[in-house]
Amino acid sequence: MKNIIVSALTFAAISCLAQETPLVTLANPMEGTDSQYSFSHGNMYPAIALPFPMNTWAPYTEPQNESFYYQYEHNTIYGIRQTHQPSPWIGDYANFAFMPVSGKLAVTEKDRVSTFRHDEEVAQPSYYKVHFDTWDTDAEVTPTLRAARFRFTFEKAGDSYVVLDVFKSNPLSSVEIIPSKNEVIGIARNSRGGTPDNFGNYFIIQFDQPFSGYGVWSGDKTQPGVAKMEGHHVGAFLQFNTGKTLFSLFHRGSRNVVTCKVASSFISPEQAALNLKTEIGSADFDTIRRRAEIAWNDDLGRVQIEGGLPDEHRTFYTALYRAILFPHKFYEMDANNQPEYFSPYDGKVHQGYLYTDTGYWDSFRSAHPLYNILFPEVSAEIMQGIMNVYDQSGHLPEWTSPGFRVCMIGNHAFSVLADAWMKGIHSFDPQAAVAAMVHDANSDGRDGTQYYNSLGYVPYSNVKGEPSFTEASSKTVEYSYDDFCAAELAQSIGDTADARTFAEHAMNYKNVYDASTGFNRGRRANGQWDSPFYPDEWGGPFTEGSAWQWTFNAMQDEPGLAELMGGWKAFGDKLDSVFTTPGTFRVGTYRKPIHEMTEMAAINMGQYAANNEPVSHLIYLYDYAGQPWKAQVRARQAMTWLYQATPDGASGDDDTGQMASWYVFSALGFYPACPADPIYFVGSPLFNKATLHLKDGKTFVINAIHNGTQEFYIESAALNGQAYDKTYINHDDIMAGGELDFQMGSTPNYDWGSSDDSRPAAGIANLAK
Repeated sequence: MKNIIVSALTFAAISCLAQETPLVTLANPMEGTDSQYSFSHGNMYPAIALPFPMNTWAPYTEPQNESFYYQYEHNTIYGIRQTHQPSPWIGDYANFAFMPVSGKLAVTEKDRVSTFRHDEEVAQPSYYKVHFDTWDTDAEVTPTLRAARFRFTFEKAGDSYVVLDVFKSNPLSSVEIIPSKNEVIGIARNSRGGTPDNFGNYFIIQFDQPFSGYGVWSGDKTQPGVAKMEGHHVGAFLQFNTGKTLFSLFHRGSRNVVTCKVASSFISPEQAALNLKTEIGSADFDTIRRRAEIAWNDDLGRVQIEGGLPDEHRTFYTALYRAILFPHKFYEMDANNQPEYFSPYDGKVHQGYLYTDTGYWDSFRSAHPLYNILFPEVSAEIMQGIMNVYDQSGHLPEWTSPGFRVCMIGNHAFSVLADAWMKGIHSFDPQAAVAAMVHDANSDGRDGTQYYNSLGYVPYSNVKGEPSFTEASSKTVEYSYDDFCAAELAQSIGDTADARTFAEHAMNYKNVYDASTGFNRGRRANGQWDSPFYPDEWGGPFTEGSAWQWTFNAMQDEPGLAELMGGWKAFGDKLDSVFTTPGTFRVGTYRKPIHEMTEMAAINMGQYAANNEPVSHLIYLYDYAGQPWKAQVRARQAMTWLYQATPDGASGDDDTGQMASWYVFSALGFYPACPADPIYFVGSPLFNKATLHLKDGKTFVINAIHNGTQEFYIESAALNGQAYDKTYINHDDIMAGGELDFQMGSTPNYDWGSSDDSRPAAGIANLAK
């Protein structure tokens, strides 16, 4: 009995300690940084920022022109940069960087590069520290939304420098040193696209002590004593006398510290100075760090988890951290504390909100649905920003960084807007949104519009001279899903004419399904199927995948797809075959293996390419088929096999928080398999208890009783104390607050959730009401 009591007390103490652990210390910015061009483990960088920031800070181990700029396997470092990069495939923009050096001046990347060790690197969302071995110097940074505090500690006596590098750009960037104010100002104009001619990132840096020397540099040429420079690649150096002091004579190992604060603006130099004043002011480094920790603890604390393994807690909060790093704010607060922004679409300054650095092809699937639950106030601003883009450009955004970027397919701003509206976020004009959707669905906003609207699909052909569009079948099924989203929004506001037209087009997914093969295929303009056909051939009519990954993408009408396949049994069997068919691939029009192919094969879950977005919803389709136990085991497998809080612990490209959001939802036990349809499909909750802290002080609690690594099947469920046999839950039930209880077991319950009444209805069915 004594041992039992001691064990109980020990467990209680551990539980208490776990609750007191600051959540910001559980999130690991290093997760996903051990990636390569040919194989992704997240393709992330250690982002030091606040949630939904304008600016992020990150160390970089590769030259500045490399977009895969932090690679965990490397042990040399070039500095700490301001970054806005959403993906290495998109690239970065508006960059400048700091690097401390001592003993001698070194400004170029080649000369200033330093070795470092990961065991002397500290990375949290709110704070980063690294020791530069070459220069015997520590660098630390802690962020605000649009500014940051830096602290440089020089271990050796003598002259020390902070080098500023304004990255290469085709438009001229500039830097100016103002010694009388211990200040540096400048403009970084570099970008990879999506910017008008008058784009610039205006920055201001203020140091805490006078310069003992200064100068500017370009290339390998330094100009000591010169205070101003303009060019395609410019920089500055600030010298500080960190020599011995009376204090250091009596204290061995004394260290010499230089601090600075920095802010930037896309609007003007004056706005940059205002951002510095309002976000930092006179606050010192440690104060800004505490504020950043509070911000992260508050936002990560919107989900409180209990039970599970310590590594699972770290993985979960790392995923939540990653999920809310994007999209980036692109607006700033003026002197009256009102939002304003520089528009990369028309080159003018406007009042209101704008967000950027996101790809809706990725993030519509689960990132934006996650914000609609946990951060509705942010979603409200994002929606206004989407409509602002349309007003200033004539098109809804699809991939932005900071303006339009040509990348990926579909019109998934339709989904983001409709999902928000259907879930009660009414911060925008829905009539204007529908009008924008009508415009983009009938304009050059869609590749192959004329054929899609006349034939009901986008044609693809290997026959030379015939109408053909790359990724045509993927575009067809994604346009049809987007049309469903437009129909949902139109119907909800009484626009029956547009709702009817969009609803009809939402069925176009059927036109690229070939019943003779049981797969989606490329279809020629004459109605014939493109040949030859191999289900595992990538490219051609498909985007980053093959027919195996793209056949189930009728998110709005999976029951209709099941009919095409021959009924629910055939549908379930087809789902099974995704996981049991060997993960082979033919390179097709890609002509060589791309990382998504090799990652799918390495995952060893058949043709289920969990490393990429087209199959994000696929596991949860078993709920439609009346086989929810298969969704439960597959979801748990994917979570535990593919996600860990380690540098190589992420799957595929995170893609502005999409893969991280998939994990957050899945770990909670439900998933938005059809955004814009306000329901969530049930999977297998990872934790014993998860509490969602919602708006208006409400909470929604998910309990998984008798949960464990082997007990991942749902035996029964109750919603607010009433027996619950449905394999989906309504958005309103979550937002109203309450409690969802799952009794878990080690064997499947073939009765729970398998009846016709237990299954979710097709999203398209809402339009028939």
